[in-house]
Amino acid sequence: MKKLLLLLLFIPLVSFGQFNMQLFPNYKSDGFSFSQEQEISNVRIMTYNIWNGFDWGRDSKRKANCINWIKSKKPDILALQELCGYDEQQLKEDALSWGHQYVQILKTEGYPTALTSNKPIEVKERAIESFWHGLLHCQTYGIDFFIVHLSPSDSDIRLDEARQITKKINALNNDSYIILGDFNAQSPIDASWVEKNQDLKAKHKPTKKKKYSNLRLGEFDYSVISEFLACPSVDVCLGKIKLQDGYTFPTPALIDKYNYTPQTIVQNRVRIDYILASPALAKYCIEAKIFNQKETDMLSDHYPILAEFSIIKE
Repeated sequence: MKKLLLLLLFIPLVSFGQFNMQLFPNYKSDGFSFSQEQEISNVRIMTYNIWNGFDWGRDSKRKANCINWIKSKKPDILALQELCGYDEQQLKEDALSWGHQYVQILKTEGYPTALTSNKPIEVKERAIESFWHGLLHCQTYGIDFFIVHLSPSDSDIRLDEARQITKKINALNNDSYIILGDFNAQSPIDASWVEKNQDLKAKHKPTKKKKYSNLRLGEFDYSVISEFLACPSVDVCLGKIKLQDGYTFPTPALIDKYNYTPQTIVQNRVRIDYILASPALAKYCIEAKIFNQKETDMLSDHYPILAEFSIIKE
């Protein structure tokens, strides 16, 4: 009986150790050691909204510059939004430029999202009907990725989308997941400086004729990001960058478009793109960056985010 009890206690310990060894190189135990086939590696994960698929493929100069910039940052996994005019073959051609052989695209109409990787990608779900732009759920590197592009027009719709996604996350049998992309929503973490931006609030104030509103009862809405944080997930930029300077939208590329001026570009700066990681994964994030400097000013209307994690490379 004692032998059986010891065996039952040992089995979950082995399972726990194997799980941590697969994803987390910092896991230490006297009872386990890494195999010679495994190598500790840093995995770089990026999200980028490329703005209307480079004007539906017509802006070849911006496309070439953006591809070269992505290549220079050497991401292992890249989430993309607004792949307007793209199909899977076009995405494959671009992805090869930054060293990714594997791609998955949500759809080929409207505003697609996509994931590219230097390792195979398994599609878990393409959800379109109940979302403004759709949700792409994939797995690569043993991590579940939820690539989002939430409604740009209404806080209630965004919150509904967020609740749908967190419900899917709560049903996972995987403690390693990342939600990333264009959330079109402010974070409660940023509230202390967002609340001071009355120009941004005035911009979002709906007219009587508008059906939708990006505000909630006339105030900034933090419920969407709060829903994800409570899932739970961790904002990987927290503690790694000065968030007050961590705006991801808009860029100077929008000057003279949609009534933007150099002044209003600065006035409307806000963080609406995120990489949110599960707690089990977030503690292995070793670096996070928002590239909102001159080098990316004209590549898109959004700025990209990069997070680096320390995991096991098989």
